[in-house]
Amino acid sequence: MSSITPVPRGTRDLESERVLAGIGLLLLATGCFATLDTATKVSTAVVPVMMGVWFRYTFQAVASAAVLLPRHGLSVLRTAHPKYQILRGTLLLGSSVFAFLSLRYMPMAEFTAIVLVVPLVVTLLAATTLKEHVSPLRWSLTIGGFVGTMIVLRPGGDAFSWASLLPLGLVFTNAWFQVLTSKLVQTENPLTMNFYSGWVGTLIASVALPFVWTSLPSWHWWALLCLMGFMGTVGHLILILAFQRAPASTLTPYLYAQIAFAMLGGWLVFSRVPDFISLVGIGLIAVCGAAGAWLTVKERRVPIEPAES
Repeated sequence: MSSITPVPRGTRDLESERVLAGIGLLLLATGCFATLDTATKVSTAVVPVMMGVWFRYTFQAVASAAVLLPRHGLSVLRTAHPKYQILRGTLLLGSSVFAFLSLRYMPMAEFTAIVLVVPLVVTLLAATTLKEHVSPLRWSLTIGGFVGTMIVLRPGGDAFSWASLLPLGLVFTNAWFQVLTSKLVQTENPLTMNFYSGWVGTLIASVALPFVWTSLPSWHWWALLCLMGFMGTVGHLILILAFQRAPASTLTPYLYAQIAFAMLGGWLVFSRVPDFISLVGIGLIAVCGAAGAWLTVKERRVPIEPAES
């Protein structure tokens, strides 16, 4: 008879502590992303969208270069697919522009919930473009997420406007970004991919910068832009640390805690709380999205990353 060697209690306790630390770090990262979105929404009142996007990308690109180049040298620039790296960076920039525009016109919680439909859209794209098998359960979760989105948007309702469609542009561009990421990660260094995505966005946004640059009325707005860059950079760093400590299948559903942080930010800064119908749609998106994200990571098909803003 074969015997099963028991895992020492100390080892189990250490593993449990690592998982709890990973969950804590992930929740902290979602708090950073919600703070980034809140600061972004405030900034759109004065700062032109492309100027804010440029500052956000430049801060992160310079920070990543400062960390990666001294440790890895020019090897971090080596890629077998420069065209796809440029396309990936362009898609990410497009999703950021849609995010900034969406936050100018939409409440925080509703925006965040719609953005978190991205993993479900990736499922649809994986089935249609990558020819991957999609189970009936996964299709049900995808349909449920879209129903939740329609409940939040309420086409034809009094609250619906053309600006309500902007998050769908973010969902579309970020979903294609995720699909392309899933293909490149098979042969490319993730650090190289991160480096290129930051700098491609910075360089493209720099082209538009002279046409949108404006002097800000006070130093408070520059401080707000720095806060946006800092929260985006630190949030992604903390996210990496979280996934180093716990399995993705354990952590991914907790990404949907960002909706709760977004609701808190909307309440504290803008005195805005979603109405009951919106809460139903947000809840449906969160349940279907969290379940679908967990299945995606468990099956190890398409890696899930948080939507950029």
